[in-house]
Amino acid sequence: MKQGEQKFSLARHVPSEQLRDVIKHFWIIRWDLTDQLPYEQGIVPNPCVNMVIEHGQTAIYGVAQNRYSHRLEGKGKVLGIKFRPGGFYPFAGLLISQITGRSMRLEDVFQADPRLLEQAVLSEDEDEDMVAAAEAFFLAHLPTKDNNVAYLNRIIDHIQGNRHITKVDHVCEHFEVNKRKLQRLFQQYVGVTPKWVIRLYRLQDAAETIDYGAYQDLTRLSIDLGYYDQSHFIKDFKAIIGATPEEYTKRVLHAT
Repeated sequence: MKQGEQKFSLARHVPSEQLRDVIKHFWIIRWDLTDQLPYEQGIVPNPCVNMVIEHGQTAIYGVAQNRYSHRLEGKGKVLGIKFRPGGFYPFAGLLISQITGRSMRLEDVFQADPRLLEQAVLSEDEDEDMVAAAEAFFLAHLPTKDNNVAYLNRIIDHIQGNRHITKVDHVCEHFEVNKRKLQRLFQQYVGVTPKWVIRLYRLQDAAETIDYGAYQDLTRLSIDLGYYDQSHFIKDFKAIIGATPEEYTKRVLHAT
């Protein structure tokens, strides 16, 4: 992280009240790698659709199910919109699982010229003015409120905040919802399954416990997370965190 902070700056901005139901935050990255080598920034997946406004490359990105990297080179800036889980569905009106792991063009959803949006947002120098230009665009395309978005966010917040949840059945019992209905809602609005969301947050919890030295026995850790196949745990951990549990533990020990 410290290395990344030296290569670029990242700022997050809370949206205005009218957009908070669907947009989690705006994010702005600036970098200047003039006369330096390109930098690969690793990104941990999350259950959110993002839209990135960048000169000539504006696009909408579905949920990435594995850790990935973004290449920074030269000098530039981008503004991103991180939608709440399910928050992009009211704008798009399409099955969000169709764009999981993929991207789509701005004009396929908003019927707007991306060049005009890029000019409006990226011609501004100050963060606040960039965000204001982006907000004006979304306020002009604001969809009808969809109560399923808030409902799904309550579920995902519950999953994230409760480490004992390792199965979809745990969620169904708490919210008194049919398992198939829950799975359909996640596919339609979020783009991934509730099982994937549970696994994502439990593996992030696992990395955090390793950070704090709370677990010395990785086999015990995998069982506590609901895994009974060590190879499956290792594979999933690497896909989300970017290293095997053993490699990650060695990095933590080396850093201390």
